[in-house]
Amino acid sequence: IGTAGHVDHGKSTLVKALTGIDPDRLAEEKARAMTVDLGFAWLTLPGGQSVSVVDVPGHERFIKNMLAGVGGIDAALLVIAADEGPMPQTTEHLAILDLLGVDRGVIVLTKTDAVESDWLDLVREEVRERVSATTLASAPIVAVSALTGKGLPTLLDTLETVLASATGHDGVRAPRLPVDRVFSVAGFGTVVTGTLSGGEIATGDELRLYPRDRRVRVRGLQSHQEKVSRALPGRRTAVNLSGITTEEVQRGDVLAPSGVMTPSQRLDARLRLLPDAPVTLKQNDEVDFFAGAAELPARITLLDRERLNPGETAWVQFRFRSPLALLKNDRFIVRRASPSETLGGGEIVDPNPPRHRRFRPETIASLETLAAGSPDEILLQALEQRPVEIKELRSGTP
Repeated sequence: IGTAGHVDHGKSTLVKALTGIDPDRLAEEKARAMTVDLGFAWLTLPGGQSVSVVDVPGHERFIKNMLAGVGGIDAALLVIAADEGPMPQTTEHLAILDLLGVDRGVIVLTKTDAVESDWLDLVREEVRERVSATTLASAPIVAVSALTGKGLPTLLDTLETVLASATGHDGVRAPRLPVDRVFSVAGFGTVVTGTLSGGEIATGDELRLYPRDRRVRVRGLQSHQEKVSRALPGRRTAVNLSGITTEEVQRGDVLAPSGVMTPSQRLDARLRLLPDAPVTLKQNDEVDFFAGAAELPARITLLDRERLNPGETAWVQFRFRSPLALLKNDRFIVRRASPSETLGGGEIVDPNPPRHRRFRPETIASLETLAAGSPDEILLQALEQRPVEIKELRSGTP
């Protein structure tokens, strides 16, 4: 699960109250009493299930760090202080969760010890209205006080119910770990962390660090600070790597088996601008592109129109100066660099496309098939466009 919400609404305090772990690990965070980068913790639900927690910064200056942490979550804790109600980053974080398709979560009203019951009812009504047009429209609302502990048992029970309906990690897909932290441990060397998805990884596995062509070996694994021989999907995982230095890894890289992904400098996608997006996008505009834990500048080719207005959706091709590695159906966010604001997001339909010419009906038809077609239709279309290697068919990248 991952937190979301405005600065100083009590996300980190709530995580500490639930887990006993302070997610603010940096000296700067403790000095400023404000989350700056991603924090991590874990808890055990009443039924015994172990759950990883990613705590994100709420300040607008650190939205990029927030985006690096919410890409792999199964459910969100949208935290709103009862004494203030929804604030600017409440709205932006909620929009990001909606664009990423996070459709499970709990809305937590914190600091309830500071308000009267009538005020709390008004805030609850306002929050329900704010989320009504998003993926969290039906999310339960739980009022708590991290200071007194009131409501925390109810929150844990509610979270267990919400996670019970989440899609399980069946482990049949190839494992992927988007790297969100890189550091060195004396006597062990390079360690990377991230939220593992897809399948399992085990000590001794040979993996590739994407998008660069670097082969590495898993020297050791930890999950929730316990040494394990196999890491399970859905868990926060620390991987001790051999064959690479910390200088050769960066946030946004991806650990996965060789052949699973094909790095590319182009992506085809369906892009939706937020209704309140501050700009209209034009052909060749540059945006900041976020997916997984990666962040890159990208140029936009509008394939089916001259302009993309707020609230509209269009087929686009993103063009990058350097390659990145993603898969079909991965979600992404786009923001403008200055002033830094979230513009929209969407879903990738082709992670390794050819260059397209604009306003071609056959291109749009091809993208529509990729987005909604049957597996047979997608395979036939891929074979018509270019030769397809067996490894691509196995990974689902065509």
